[in-house]
Amino acid sequence: MSDSPVFLTSTAFPSVVERLRAAGCVFAEDEARLLLDAAASREDLDAMVARRVGGLPLEHVLGWARFCGLRIAVDPGVFVPRPRTEFLVQQAAALAPPGAVVVDLCCGSGALGVALARRLGAPERPVELHAADIDPAAVACARRNVAPLGGQAYEGDLFTALPPAASLQGRIDVLLANVPYVPTDDLPLLPAEAREHEALVALDGGADGLAVLRRVTAEAATWLAPGGAMLVETSEHQRDAALAAFASGGLVAELATSDEYWSTVVIGRRRTA
Repeated sequence: MSDSPVFLTSTAFPSVVERLRAAGCVFAEDEARLLLDAAASREDLDAMVARRVGGLPLEHVLGWARFCGLRIAVDPGVFVPRPRTEFLVQQAAALAPPGAVVVDLCCGSGALGVALARRLGAPERPVELHAADIDPAAVACARRNVAPLGGQAYEGDLFTALPPAASLQGRIDVLLANVPYVPTDDLPLLPAEAREHEALVALDGGADGLAVLRRVTAEAATWLAPGGAMLVETSEHQRDAALAAFASGGLVAELATSDEYWSTVVIGRRRTA
């Protein structure tokens, strides 16, 4: 017989917190509550705590991540959406027209596209949502997340993943491109949770961290609708080079920064004429 949630909470909470804290979990109490809520039995709880103590990201243990107030399914190995990226979604929501055509490139779990579509969606003019990633595991996860919104997810390398039948070229109002931007030599400096449990292709941005960004900006203008916008997240020290990449692609670029989210976002628009 499974233990009741009330019983688990009242008897197991202190020991779970102690185990998590000993493993270095900074927010041990918060994580313990989430694990206790998710566990169906004492055995289930012990297995989940063991996976977390062993270094698996909490989101992979739970099977979901909290992002923009939503529960986004996140499978093992799939990039976990970061809280700082909520700032990018906020910026995108301020730019998107009603009934926007939205593409989430390098989508991972599809969190950005889903969060934006939820913000913008209206029954009379729903968002047209597409997502793409080169990682098969990410695409499988994203499909589950975008399907309730009528979205589609495709596997492939950047724009080549988007099927011709979708006729997206020149129609995209908002291009969310949360490309990898960690320089290759800096990958060993990442937290172990990211290095060991997220796909390398979702992290490695090449020699200066901007290799994938440059590939996207080189083609973005041909995919955006007139006045459409592309948004990417970058680091403070990469901002000037990122702006230059947007300009090289023929986009009019600007920066948006947030001290609250510790986030730097580059926004590039296709010229209307």
